Amino acid sequence: MDTTAPARADVYTRVTNRILADLEKGVRPWMRPWSAGNAAGRIVRPLRACGQPYRGINTVLLWLTAVERGHASPFWLTYRQAQALGGQVRRGEHGALVVYAGTITKPEEGDGEEEREVHFLKGYTVFNAEQVDGLPGRFQATAPEPSDPMPRLAAAERFFAATGADIRSGGSRAFYALGGDYVQMPPFETFRDAESHAATLAHELVHWTRHPARLDRDLGRQRWGDAGYALEELVAELGSAFLCAGLGITPEVREDHAAYIASWLEVLRHDTRMIVRAAAHAQRAADFLHALQPEAPAAD
Repeated sequence: MDTTAPARADVYTRVTNRILADLEKGVRPWMRPWSAGNAAGRIVRPLRACGQPYRGINTVLLWLTAVERGHASPFWLTYRQAQALGGQVRRGEHGALVVYAGTITKPEEGDGEEEREVHFLKGYTVFNAEQVDGLPGRFQATAPEPSDPMPRLAAAERFFAATGADIRSGGSRAFYALGGDYVQMPPFETFRDAESHAATLAHELVHWTRHPARLDRDLGRQRWGDAGYALEELVAELGSAFLCAGLGITPEVREDHAAYIASWLEVLRHDTRMIVRAAAHAQRAADFLHALQPEAPAAD
């Protein structure tokens, strides 16, 4: 039984290597839940024992593990959480890596009066509910079946409209124009299907959040294809995947798939912290877009 938490040292490298292994095969790991046998194609965010969704890079790591091992349950628990709920991790089961990001305050070198914040990443181990015997019944339920296509797409259209973004239609390319602050989309009819259109729009709306009036995200992009460009595209990819999971949309693999993967491989190999940083930016973008949605009417 593997109950030992991963060593603190070099957690960034462990996370990055996990993502690189798939990218080197030409696979985007954050899209695997829709292209592989994860819960028969169901789309769901990984959940903590309390039912709260995981966020950021942990979403990607647990999606990846669920696909590799064929887990259908969305729930993930630490060994102690399983025990506290009356469960027992089965002998021989191996846990999955998740991370906790935090900061500590340290004195600056010198007179000791100045302090600085130091960011750290701590790894720990969780188990899927399917690896645990004796859990309460609510943990045995698999991910919910996706709803019918029309309600899913109607919800997506309402979501996009509520952002208030200037979304224009025409031409043959999908992009966000920072100078003009608008999203350009090819005509709806030119997409393979409605979900492809919605997934592409989700990607561009994540770019839309980078504007100085919104999240003011500047990743050092100077020109097409440089490291800053690759990182911003990675943020948009991950942010789109997070949005798609909530809206029930199947992400679209774009025609520039291979070129983007090559650029991500290059930057990730040179900076092991980049994938965690990109996921954090992507989560903030998804949160920002969700915060623009109208509040649900209170129940009578």
